[in-house]
Amino acid sequence: MNSSHLVLLIDPNARRREILAGFLRNLQVKVESAAAVPRPSVWKQHEAKSSLILAVRWETGSLDVEPLREIKKSRSRVSIIILSPDPGPSELLSLLQEGTVSLVAQPENLVSIYSSIKNEISRNDLVLENEYYRKNLIGLKTEQTRNIRRAVELEQIYDATLENLMTALDLRDVETFGHSQTVAKYSQALAGILGVTDKNTLDNIRKGALLHDIGKIAIPDSILKKPGGLTAEEWEKIKLHPSLGFGLIKEIKMVKEVGNIIRYHHERFDGTGYPRGMKKDAIPLEARIFALADALDAITSPRPYRRERDFQTAKKEIQENSGTHFDPLIVDAFCSLRLEKWERVRFETTKILPAVEDFQKLASRQK
Repeated sequence: MNSSHLVLLIDPNARRREILAGFLRNLQVKVESAAAVPRPSVWKQHEAKSSLILAVRWETGSLDVEPLREIKKSRSRVSIIILSPDPGPSELLSLLQEGTVSLVAQPENLVSIYSSIKNEISRNDLVLENEYYRKNLIGLKTEQTRNIRRAVELEQIYDATLENLMTALDLRDVETFGHSQTVAKYSQALAGILGVTDKNTLDNIRKGALLHDIGKIAIPDSILKKPGGLTAEEWEKIKLHPSLGFGLIKEIKMVKEVGNIIRYHHERFDGTGYPRGMKKDAIPLEARIFALADALDAITSPRPYRRERDFQTAKKEIQENSGTHFDPLIVDAFCSLRLEKWERVRFETTKILPAVEDFQKLASRQK
């Protein structure tokens, strides 16, 4: 039996007390004995014990119950077992009902006494174990809450860093200012029409759209901002930016939707795109979604060599390229939403951006 538990045996009869104590010790029970119930002040010597079983010999009219009540009140974990030849006294029943006494056993039945003590030790062990797990559970919940809060903070920092990074990239090309934020909104809207409802997936599509041109950081300004046409060699360098961008982010364990958009956003449905010439469903869905969103913003945005075109013109051009540049499924999803809704998406995105004139001033200071 667990030696961390102490049984304090109370019996005014020394002989009976020693017989019972000897019996319990032979069964590996740790026993101390006394002639009378000790006052609470004496219990300090037992404070280090994990639990204590108090076995008290009851003889009608001979037991002062107040010390028992005081002990139970000061140390609720103590188990009190009454050894009584007469289990029927009303006072004993009251002690059981109020919880001062845990069990009653016959003093001449040694097996019954041992069984009662063993049951109380098991119960105390279970109480201690439950308290241990409860305290640890509270600690785990506290740590989990702290980790969730930390994760939210990190996610907020990550999102802010992501948008600042893309703003810095836009700073290299004023003509495409706000492009990443706009195509991110278009991509999320298209994904929603196609039945994508998972918040994490939608957010990953947004992040991929924001980062789609991150590889252009490695393209020299002499090529990226060249006013005239590009040579074949320069064009080949431009075509490296999806792979370069994927190489920049793959080491930070970016989720697949983000990586797929960065790597495959210039693939075409008919296989004439780059960098891998993928066809149809071999191109990840999020990359096919982004390709149309990217074209929609490019057609409806101003460029140095042409004015912006309206959404009706964009719709016509997109439909003409269904099955070649774009996945027909994505084209149908785009056409299912009224053009006024797409114009609203653009307006809601661009209205939160700084004025283009302010951005141009900022860009000129970088030169």
